[in-house]
Amino acid sequence: MTNKRIAYICADSGIPVYGNKGASIHVQAITRAYLRAGHRVTLFASRYDGPTPPGLEHIRTVPLPAPPKGSTLERAEAALAARAETQRLLAAHGPYDLFYERYSLWSDAGMTYAAATHTPGILEANAPLIEEQRTHRELVLPEQAAAIAANNFALAKSIIAVSPGVAAYLAQWPHQHIATIANGVDPAPFAAARESATRHDDHIHIGFLGTLKPWHGLPLLVDSFARVHAAEPRARLHIIGDGPGRADLEQDLAARGLSACATLHGAIAASDVPAHLAALDIATAPYPQQENFYFSPLKIYEYLAAGLPVVTTRVGHLHEVVHHGEDGLLVPPDDPAAFAQALLELARDPARRSRMGQNGQTRVAREHSWDAVAQQILALADA
Repeated sequence: MTNKRIAYICADSGIPVYGNKGASIHVQAITRAYLRAGHRVTLFASRYDGPTPPGLEHIRTVPLPAPPKGSTLERAEAALAARAETQRLLAAHGPYDLFYERYSLWSDAGMTYAAATHTPGILEANAPLIEEQRTHRELVLPEQAAAIAANNFALAKSIIAVSPGVAAYLAQWPHQHIATIANGVDPAPFAAARESATRHDDHIHIGFLGTLKPWHGLPLLVDSFARVHAAEPRARLHIIGDGPGRADLEQDLAARGLSACATLHGAIAASDVPAHLAALDIATAPYPQQENFYFSPLKIYEYLAAGLPVVTTRVGHLHEVVHHGEDGLLVPPDDPAAFAQALLELARDPARRSRMGQNGQTRVAREHSWDAVAQQILALADA
């Protein structure tokens, strides 16, 4: 595989590529993996935010037009109009051997320019964006959104689906090739943090990492933790992250008398995640039942890399991510009693926690490193 000049395009203004959101971490991690493999990367993004993350100090960055403040419609119209300028910038800073674009609702500039210049174009699809926008936000200009999606999917040499759920959605559209490649993790900092961690109490530290949004199942976690704490007073809950559900979460904990044994850490820098996870004993991902589960949860790969047993729900393809009885426990969704029982089993069995943690750490390093993800992507470009 020869060294490539890669244009990485993220035109989604909702993703601060130098931020701490899961999507931000994904962009940073894939970029680092390309760099480690000896490739040159130019990052085209409409929003950066924050200081340059470690390992990305020497890449070339090109700001894309950012939509103005205003209504959802005004922002969508501005993003559609910006596609021509994005293509102009791609031409001005090229040539490139590969165009790698994160699918966004209002841009097909990368795949359009790749096709026009007869250059491989790989599209990364992380969600069924039209349906997601319609369900959770406000979908304006639905016909234009569908046209952008259709053009992106048809022009891409290959589309990366981050989960089977996304792949099933993509299969409904005309396309050339779909490859399911899950998210990954950089195992080294998590393993190092776990190795150097020291404990100063005999509490059982149970944690959640992520944005506090409805589809992450925080009410179930609080309900389950209340049951665990009643049976095992040493239990402590850690919520690492922030979001619109924080106020409700605080009220729920207070109403149950759990505020003193729960810590809400708020949003943290990505570089601080390994140390926070190293302080835990058990990690959770309490997803509720969802008709079309399409997530490829970064948090679970990070939990596994941190050597933590994972308690999650049997939703979508999560049985492929967490191997029940080997590196975690899977329970029925929306069942706080079952979730609590799984937590209690692990809380009372440190040897089992240790064994599961080691199993997960070994597997994720072998199968789900970002370097392995990047290698699979680049092989598709060369196919």
